[in-house]
Amino acid sequence: MPPEKSKGIYIKVSPKEMQAIRERMEGVGIQNMSAYMLKMAMNGFIIQLDMSDMKEVLRLMKINSNNLNQYAKKANETGSIYKEDIKELLGMHKELLQMLGEMLERLGSIE
Repeated sequence: MPPEKSKGIYIKVSPKEMQAIRERMEGVGIQNMSAYMLKMAMNGFIIQLDMSDMKEVLRLMKINSNNLNQYAKKANETGSIYKEDIKELLGMHKELLQMLGEMLERLGSIE
């Protein structure tokens, strides 16, 4: 005989939260709310991501985009730009792509 359950946990949820819970229950084929909540509390997990790297990449992307816009404006005004400027911009772009690739690999390895 399973042990008697004598302790209770009570929570209040909004109608929107209740709907989301019911949709998740349906998605995994559980019909009993108590069984679902217990299963999630005992075996579920929360993924918390550190997005500081992403913020830095976005900051660098903004800088790189601004530089690209300045080069395009200069090219439109004067009809020429320096090869060194384009090489620098390309190098920054490749570095950003590498950083994004590394972030995607880390995200893909989360279990």
